[in-house]
Amino acid sequence: MSQNFSRRDFMKSTSAGVAAISTGLWTGTAAAKVRSVNEGLNIACVGTANRALADINGVATENLVAFVDVDTTYLGRIGQRFPEARKYSDYREMLDAEKGKIDAVVVATTDHHHAPATIRAIRQGLHVYCEKPLTHTVQEARIIAEAAKEHGVATQMGTQIHAGDNYRRVVEVIQSGAIGDVTEVHVWVGKGWGGGERPAESHEPPASLDWNLWLGPAPERPYHKSTYHPGQWRRWWDFGQGTLGDMGCHYMDLPFWALKLRHPTSAEATGPEVHPETCPHGLSVTYEFPQRGDMVPVKLTWSDGNMIPKEIHGQRVPANGVMFVGTEGMMFADYGKYRLFPTDKFSNFQPPEKTIPASFGHHQEWIKACKEGSPTLCNFDYSGALTETVLLGNVAYRTGKKLEWDAKSLTATNAPEAQQYIQKQYTKGWEVV
Repeated sequence: MSQNFSRRDFMKSTSAGVAAISTGLWTGTAAAKVRSVNEGLNIACVGTANRALADINGVATENLVAFVDVDTTYLGRIGQRFPEARKYSDYREMLDAEKGKIDAVVVATTDHHHAPATIRAIRQGLHVYCEKPLTHTVQEARIIAEAAKEHGVATQMGTQIHAGDNYRRVVEVIQSGAIGDVTEVHVWVGKGWGGGERPAESHEPPASLDWNLWLGPAPERPYHKSTYHPGQWRRWWDFGQGTLGDMGCHYMDLPFWALKLRHPTSAEATGPEVHPETCPHGLSVTYEFPQRGDMVPVKLTWSDGNMIPKEIHGQRVPANGVMFVGTEGMMFADYGKYRLFPTDKFSNFQPPEKTIPASFGHHQEWIKACKEGSPTLCNFDYSGALTETVLLGNVAYRTGKKLEWDAKSLTATNAPEAQQYIQKQYTKGWEVV
């Protein structure tokens, strides 16, 4: 299959009942080794605890032959379960040592390691599953997506909720025109990763942790036992992207899919005074998207932490969700349900025929793609553009301007100072270029 073979073309070649699944492009397996359906993939897993452990469980049907973790305590635990697998503390070393022995890599680390690990795997022709957000910067997302296309590898970002039935039903209802032309979308999450100051004191890292490897591409700083590893890194700009980086790819994924979004033309953010090191406790970002085919321009507003709305257009809303506002009505949706408003107008609503088939599993879709060259819905072409948009919100916040966005050149045409947040400097040996 051609790397430019679209989901629409793929579904036309199979059955009409699956046609509505076509969204974005597939980055297939033209350059990478394709295995028999019954032959297990040899997979290396970068990261072994917490979210990484869930990903390990998701791909445990295959041959898990190598594990990487900067913390030997975690590495020892996974080693008890997979005693024959090779163990490493540095994924760069692992990729060199395992060259020719592995087919695919799962990356589930802190955000600042996503792109350095992923780009090295892709350039070895390895298939990659990477947790969200795909990268730590806007520029990295573009580099990763382009590299995946160039090397023809099967890819999937870890937005597992994309495989849920409710998201599929929402996409069908929105694209059926049930609420008319969608002109605005509100997305909000009540979580708040932010705040704090760099500790004045420092501690010796535990003997199990290689602190220098944990820092990797980030600027050097001393270890502190309760501030970074394992649970608080998301609130620091050097390692994470706050609540927007943590949850944006999950909740903004739904309007991206349903409304066929790609790149915004502008982004503007409001929040507390920008802190040079930590993310805000609450943030609001407004993106403007142009017309897409027969879909009208749309304004998308993200809110998190202490800035989430209590109601939208007169409707009380819970702590997390998405509200589509159309010319003929509104729809609230979250991970597991959707509701249409005004309720009396839609009291007898009959949903459209199901056209997007049920998923057989987010990880399994990727495994199948590695073996057969079949499409994945959250491939790096789709999820790269989603990640770029999500992270652009933090660029707008840190810049303090409404950014006029030129997606082709990855520049804010009215704010050259934004470039320092669109890309970043790397510690030598960890570059993403």
